[in-house]
Amino acid sequence: MVTVACIALTAYFAYHIRYGRHGLEARAEIIERSALVDFEIKGLESVRTKLRHDVALLSPEIPNADIVEETARDMLGYVRSDDKIIVAP
Repeated sequence: MVTVACIALTAYFAYHIRYGRHGLEARAEIIERSALVDFEIKGLESVRTKLRHDVALLSPEIPNADIVEETARDMLGYVRSDDKIIVAP
């Protein structure tokens, strides 16, 4: 009787080590999800850096001519008359 109880408890714990809420399969899923979240965080950090740059451009001070030119080139696609444009096929 004791032997059967020990085997049953061992099987119970072995099952939960593998498939339980905190078992090996759950750990693998958490590690996979963590990698996806890390990738998403890196993308959001780059967006945040770009937004911080844009917010810095909105300062109430008199805008720097270089900043205005950079914004016009980037957002509006403006070029100067002496710029050479190369069109890729």
